[in-house]
Amino acid sequence: MRPRRPPQRPCQRQRGAILIMFVVMVLLLLAMAGMALDLAMAYNRKTELQALADAAALAAARELNGTAAGIDNAVAAAETAAANFKYHYNTAPIPWSSAALSFAAAPGVPDAAWRSAGSAATTPAGLRYARVDTAALDDLDGSLNNIPSIFMRANAGAPTTLRASARAVAGRMTIPVTPLAICAQAGTPAAMRANSSNPAYNELVEFGFRRGVGYNLMNLNPNGLTPENFLIDPLSPPDTPGSPANFSTAVVGPFVCAGTMLMAGVTGGTLNVQRNFPLSSLYTHLNSRFDNYADNACAPEGAPPDTNIKQYAYTSIGWLSPAAAAQGAAAWTDGGIRLRTRADPLPGPAGTTAAQYGPLWAYAKAVPYSAYVAAPVEPAAGYATFTTGAWSTLYTPGPPTANSYPSLAPTATPYTTAGATYSSAPSRTGLPRRRVLNLALLACPVPAGATANATVLGVGRFFMTVPATATALTAEFAGATPAASLAGTVELQP
Repeated sequence: MRPRRPPQRPCQRQRGAILIMFVVMVLLLLAMAGMALDLAMAYNRKTELQALADAAALAAARELNGTAAGIDNAVAAAETAAANFKYHYNTAPIPWSSAALSFAAAPGVPDAAWRSAGSAATTPAGLRYARVDTAALDDLDGSLNNIPSIFMRANAGAPTTLRASARAVAGRMTIPVTPLAICAQAGTPAAMRANSSNPAYNELVEFGFRRGVGYNLMNLNPNGLTPENFLIDPLSPPDTPGSPANFSTAVVGPFVCAGTMLMAGVTGGTLNVQRNFPLSSLYTHLNSRFDNYADNACAPEGAPPDTNIKQYAYTSIGWLSPAAAAQGAAAWTDGGIRLRTRADPLPGPAGTTAAQYGPLWAYAKAVPYSAYVAAPVEPAAGYATFTTGAWSTLYTPGPPTANSYPSLAPTATPYTTAGATYSSAPSRTGLPRRRVLNLALLACPVPAGATANATVLGVGRFFMTVPATATALTAEFAGATPAASLAGTVELQP
């Protein structure tokens, strides 16, 4: 008789099953760990590519100014930005190509509306946004956007390559244009004011304004006797519906303080405007440029003063003889048809005197028409200008003469000259040229109505010679500049 085998204990019977489960769990853990490593590599690559796309898009967008040169500069800036990046844990250089860069007039347009660098350079006007898409770099190096999996491929059906590309769009969020618009005095961007006595003194006139001449911006109208000026809705870009609430002082005030509007540009459509700029409510906002914050309308942090707050009041300037009779060129009515000034390009009325021109050349000098170049952007060095010796020919009849006008350099003006006679520092840190207002010049007459849609012909630079009052804003014309060339805040778009 065989001896009976002793019964097995429960733990002995389960030992084999536990071993099998342990092996399975280890394999699962290894697979999960491997998947985590593969996904971590993909995430890291995505982060690297997004940083590249963001930097290149921002660099390109900062160069856009509505010109072919701006497109070329944007391409170069993006390439320079890309050269500062590496991928694969900062070991491999970026295989950059301008094929990854495209341009558009708005950030949310379909892919088909984004234009290559070559296409954009042919018609660059209005292109204010740059896009970088790293997927376009696949043809140069497929490994940039594709990461071979190491562990995931061990699983049946799992991808052998992970995809990680990035895209970024950048463009202007603001434009340094004050939400005050006036009528262009003429529709031509540049014209010649012929001088009958000597063609060498033919003068450049821009949209009907003469450089170096002061104007009361609240008392102009090329089409009638009633002054026309406008408040711009600072939150509604061209061709977008506006809101009456956007014209309130509470909304508009900070934009007047800063001299900016929350839009990429003012051209390319019609702007929402309200007739009669409320100067009595907003003149203190403008005067922050003179270090005046007594009424707390503006904060110095967002609206710093100019570095030179010297007031060039006509009663106290010392570089003009005889003394000016008013702060700006004197007004008169042309046959009872329209408002004009004594300094208008057309001949003034009989009896015009030197004193009626107002202060001259506080910030800008008159420019010979021969110096003008029909380019989208004024040369960086500016145009050659007349000397004060031309005053007797430019401002006739009754020509004024220069008396102790700054002559340290050909480009010197009272604003740029040091010394108590011409300059006064603010009590806090200032910014140069804050007294220059970039203003939209409208095609007038603007359609009737308290609010209307207006077309912008260009942007004019106007230098505040003295603080504004509740009824007058006198500023010297300093030239026209294309709206597209005005550099505002550039940000990444969502």
